[in-house]
Formats: sequence, C-alpha cells, structure tokens
Amino acid sequence: MTKTIALLGSTGSIGRQTLAVARELKLRVAALAAGSSVDMLEAQAREFHPRLAVLYDAAAAEVLRQRLRDTDIEVLSGPEGLLAAAQAQEADTVVTAVVGSVGLEPTLAAIRLGRRIALANKETLVCAGELVMAQAAAYGADIVPVDSEHSAIFQCLQGCADRGEIRRLILTCSGGPFFGKRYEELESMTPADALKHPNWSMGAKITIDSATLMNKGLEVIEAMRLYGLPLAQVEAVVHRQSVIHSLVEFRDGAMLAQLGTPDMKLPIRYAMTWPHRAASPEKPLDLLSCGALTFAPIDQDAFRCFAIARQCAAVGGTACTIMNAANEEAVWAFLRGENSFNGIHRTVEAALDRVAVKYRPSLADILEADRLAREAARAVLSR
Repeated sequence: MTKTIALLGSTGSIGRQTLAVARELKLRVAALAAGSSVDMLEAQAREFHPRLAVLYDAAAAEVLRQRLRDTDIEVLSGPEGLLAAAQAQEADTVVTAVVGSVGLEPTLAAIRLGRRIALANKETLVCAGELVMAQAAAYGADIVPVDSEHSAIFQCLQGCADRGEIRRLILTCSGGPFFGKRYEELESMTPADALKHPNWSMGAKITIDSATLMNKGLEVIEAMRLYGLPLAQVEAVVHRQSVIHSLVEFRDGAMLAQLGTPDMKLPIRYAMTWPHRAASPEKPLDLLSCGALTFAPIDQDAFRCFAIARQCAAVGGTACTIMNAANEEAVWAFLRGENSFNGIHRTVEAALDRVAVKYRPSLADILEADRLAREAARAVLSR
C-alpha cells in the first residue's frame, strides 16, 4: 500500500480528488506539481507540507516561491521541476495526472526508479506505450491505472495470470453530451455545449475528448498497451448510465464487469491501496435505484475521432503520437473559440496527412513526432 506520493497535476480534477483520498488515507505528500495555479498550489502546499512544489510556468513559480518564503518548501519550475517532482526520493508512488504528452518523460523517470505509477495520464501510453511498458518491466515498476475504465479491467483481471485466457476487453463510455446526434448536427456545437458531460465531473480537455469520443479511442490504445493485446481484442460500447465501467470476456465465455458510482475517487483509492482495499466514505452504488443498464454501438460516422484513433492504433509507430498531439492543439483551439467541433477531427486528419509515421520509434522519435504534429495542427488552425 502507498505511504507517500508525488502528485503531478495536483490542481486539476484528478489531482484534487487524489488529495482528497490522500487526506482520507493519511498519506504523506513528497511533491506537488501543477501548471500555473498559484493560489491553489499554495493552499495545497500549506496543507500537505511537501518538500517540493512545482509550477510549470516560470513566472507563476516565482510568485509561489515568494509566497512560501515562510516555509522550507523548495519551489521549482519548467520541465526540470516536473522531473524533480517525479523523482522525489521520499515517494513510493507517483501519481501522473498532468494533461497531455508533457507527462511522458516524468513518468519514464519515475519508472526508472522503480516507483509505483498511478497512471491517470493516458497520453503517456498512447504516445509511447510499448516503450513505457518495456521500461516498467525492466525496472520492476508497477503501473496501476487510475482511469475508471482501465481500473475496472485491472480489477477484473486480478488472479488472471495467463493473458491468453482473455477473449476481449470491452470499454464502456457514456456517449457524451451529443449521443444520438448526426455528424451534420455536431458542426454547430459550442464549447459550452460540449462541456456538459452527462455523468462525470472532469477537466475541460478530457470533457471535450469525451464529447468527440476521442477519449474512448485513446483508452482503446491505452488498454492495448497496458494489457499487451491487439486491437482486435479491445472494443468499446456506449453505456449511458456509467454504472458498468468496463468488462472482460474470457475464452470460456465468462464475462466479468466492475460496477460502481461515477466517482473518480474510487479508482484513485484502489490505485493507492492495491493489492488491498480501504474502506470508503463515499455512498456505494444502489442496485435497486440505478435503473436499467443499456448498451449501444458507437456511431463512428458521427464521431470520427474514435474511428481515427482505431486507425492509428492499427498503423502503429508514431501514428498515435501524431494523432494525440494534433488533437490536443485542436481541442484547446476549440475551447478558445478558434475551431469548430467537427474541426477537431479535421485538424487531426490534416496533421496525419502532413507528418510521416516512423516505426519502432525511439523516445527522441516520439518527441519529434509530437513537435511536428503540433506545428502541422497549428498551421491548419491558422488558415
């Protein structure tokens, strides 16, 4: 069980809920890292007393440094600060909850120290899954997923030593706020519309990814990497109620599912306590009041980001890195009002057309593909 954490992305939705769990479990906090939220990180630092506090933005970090002068907390900034937080000596678990590919190098650094990785940054596995899993095996680092779907699969697979027994993994998704809409109807959807997730409370980026269903595509790729399975054995279905978080079908026809309320503190708590379980103060799922559980196929004609993700998973190499980087740029542009909803998938497709895929990529190749894809996406968005 975890005793001390380093938390990357402490001021985001997952980060805040991780600290709520840390408070419940009385975990120590060795390091906190965030983007630019001075006020929130200061409050967190004063409550949890980490040795290290990091703000990626250098100017914000300097403000935080001045505010924390009355403490012995070290304040760092930039990529170097993020790496330092990931390598905090006191931490036995590193929670990677930063958004985007910025989490890749800190995660690899923590893996090389043999830390447990509580992984909430799916982009790490999407961009460099084979490399990350190989490093984890080489350094004896446990990777415990925090995403509700992958935590569900992880729990269903406890006791399954032979991956050959798995017939398929079935990820569930709510369908987002636009379930049932046609492609043409999606063109006029605004950020305000897309941020109205029906079941989950999450950060802006992942909420938009859930609306486009790119999030589910990223999770398909993440599941492939985590469990070493081909694309043909990883599927996704719409489950509007968000009660069943994912399922595993075994070769004998048996199917296991993990059920629970749509509360991210449940998978976070499990990642902290695995292989054990801790008592939860949260209200449990009431089977008598949750209603009928329904399933539907994903409409890949309307939600083209999901189809693109599966295509990139099939291509392999740096295709997923290119897709992910372009999607990040397209989503932030949409949130700023500089891109349309359907423009998100068009931006990703344009970047994939412009940037060549490399196979068997090194870390340097992956980082270069990320850079080129962002440049391509920005060029498309600036037209």
